[in-house]
Amino acid sequence: MNTDQNHTYLFQNLQERHLIFEDVFNRILKFMNRNPRGNYRLMVGTDSQVHCNRTVFITGIVIQNEGKGAWACIRKNIIPRKMLHLHERISYETSLTEEIVSLFTTERKNEMINIVLPHIYQGATFSMEGHLDIGAGKRNKTREFVNEMVTRMESIGVEPKIKPDAFVASSYANRYTK
Repeated sequence: MNTDQNHTYLFQNLQERHLIFEDVFNRILKFMNRNPRGNYRLMVGTDSQVHCNRTVFITGIVIQNEGKGAWACIRKNIIPRKMLHLHERISYETSLTEEIVSLFTTERKNEMINIVLPHIYQGATFSMEGHLDIGAGKRNKTREFVNEMVTRMESIGVEPKIKPDAFVASSYANRYTK
């Protein structure tokens, strides 16, 4: 990976800063290798917040071993203007999620699957989800974009989740957009 790409993809969490994607991927593998018999969900989601002169986007990556903990990090992306049109903002959130999901190449996904594969008959699992900060409820302003964004996630081979099941976008990433 060249330096420009490394700079583009800087991640952080409460313990570490300035992680490149390769670091993130290695942390995920390390987390999964601690318990190869786990039930793993790799979740990626983005949320945004409009501020006075910019819009802050936070993409979260979470690897969860259901009932047994998680490892997570974020990537911050700042657009130097107010993005007031909801469709533009939701579409950009989805694009940022797609961008990070694309870093999990077939080879990388196979590495993660190979950790749990010897243990699937003991109940080990692995899935990958794209969390969208949109909802289908009647009072939700984003409901008209649900089909479009869900289709985008499905087209890249990721299981889409919307509110209230999209907690990586609506909860984890959201807390860092303020």
